[in-house]
Amino acid sequence: KRSSAWGNSQTAQRGNSAQTDPKDPIAIERLNLMNMAKLSIKGLIESALNLGRTLDSDYAPLQQFFVVMEHCLKHGLKSKKTFLGQNKSFWGPLELVEKLTPEAGEITASVKDLPGLKTPLGRGRAWLRLALMQKKLSDYMKTIINQKDLLSEFYEPNALMMEEEGAVIAGLLVGLNVIDANLCMKGEDLDSQVGVIDFSMYLKDGAHSSKSTEGDGQITAILDQKNYVEELNRHLSASVNNLQAKVDALEKSNTKLTEELAVANNRIISLQEELERVKEESSYVVESSRKASRADGTANGQVLGETRKQLKEETQLRLDVEKELEVQIGMKQEMELSMKMLEKDICEKHDALVELRQQLNEMRTLNHELSIKSHSSEAGAKQKSDIISRLEEKTNQMGSIIKQLESSEKDMAKQARNLNTAAGKLLQRQQ
Repeated sequence: KRSSAWGNSQTAQRGNSAQTDPKDPIAIERLNLMNMAKLSIKGLIESALNLGRTLDSDYAPLQQFFVVMEHCLKHGLKSKKTFLGQNKSFWGPLELVEKLTPEAGEITASVKDLPGLKTPLGRGRAWLRLALMQKKLSDYMKTIINQKDLLSEFYEPNALMMEEEGAVIAGLLVGLNVIDANLCMKGEDLDSQVGVIDFSMYLKDGAHSSKSTEGDGQITAILDQKNYVEELNRHLSASVNNLQAKVDALEKSNTKLTEELAVANNRIISLQEELERVKEESSYVVESSRKASRADGTANGQVLGETRKQLKEETQLRLDVEKELEVQIGMKQEMELSMKMLEKDICEKHDALVELRQQLNEMRTLNHELSIKSHSSEAGAKQKSDIISRLEEKTNQMGSIIKQLESSEKDMAKQARNLNTAAGKLLQRQQ
C-alpha cells in the first residue's frame, strides 16, 4: 500500500512539475515545498522503521518534518493586521477540522487546554503533533483541502493548500500511519520556536558513503526478511497448534454426541416396546370388559367402574408414552443434524490445518534460504569493515574541524539567545 501511495504521489508530482510555469515564483515555491515535504516524509518513515522504537520529541527527522509542514501550511496565508503588526497563523484553518470531522474535537479541546500555549502559532504546532500521534493527520488534511470554499477565507488563491500540491502532500502523509510517536508538549516552548529547514539532512554525502552503506543496507534487509519469516513461522506454528487443539476438542465432542445418540436410540426402542405393550394391555382390558359385560349383564357396577378407571389410566399412560416418544424422536433428529454440522466443521478445520502445514513448510524452506544468504552477506561485511576503518580515519580528521565549528556554533547560539531575550523584553514593553 505504501509503495502504491508513493507511486501515485510521484505521478502527481511529475504532472505538477510539468505544468509549473518557470516564470511564476509562487508556483516554484509550491513545487519546492512539495518536494521538501516528500523528502521529509520519506526520510522520517525510513529512519523510524530502521530505528524500531517509538519516536519522541527530540528525534531530529521528526522535528524537521514539523518544520516543513509548518512552512507548507503558512504558504499563501492571508495577513491579518493587528496593532502589533501583521499576523500569519495556520491555527485558523486547522480549527475548521473540528467542524468538518467530529473526531478532531478531542484534539482541538486538548490543544486549548494546554497551559503553556499563548499564541495561535503554538496551538497549531501542538495540533500537528497530536494529530500525528493519533495517526489521523492525513485524514484531517484531506478533509480541509476538499473544502476550498472555507479555505479561501484564510489562503490566497495560489496558495499551496488551494492547489494540487496540497492534495499530493495529504496523500503522502498516509505513510506516516506506520510509525508510532509519543510526544510530550508540556515542557516544550512551542510559541517561540524558530522553524528553520535543515537542508543538510536531505543532501547526500557522496559516492563513498553511498557505496559503504549499500552493502549494509542489503545485509539489514536480509536480516529483516529473516526475522519476519521467523516471526511468521512462529505465528503459523501457533495457529496450527490452536487448530489441532480445536480438532481434538471437536473429536471428543463428536464421540460424546455419538454416545448420547446411541442412548437416545435405545430409549426410543424401549419406549416403542412399552407403547406396544400398553396397546396390547389396553386392548386386552377392553376385550375382557366387553366379554364380562356380555356374560354377566347384572355384574356389579363397582367392578365396571374400576375397569373403566383402569382403562382411562392405561389410555393416559399410552398418551404419555406417545408424547415422550415424539420428544425423543425430535431430540434424535436434532442430534443427527448436529452431527452432520460437526462433521462438516471438522472437515473444514482439517483442510485448513493441511493448508497451514503446507504454508509452514514453505516458510521453513524460505527461512533456510535466507539463513544461507545471511551467511554469505557476513563474508561481504568483513570486506566492508576494511573500508569502514579507512573512513574512520577520515572521520577522526574531520572531528577536529567539527569541534571548531561547534565552538563557533555555541557562540552564535549564545548571541541568538541574547537577541531572543531582548526581543521578548521589547514585546513586553510594547504590550
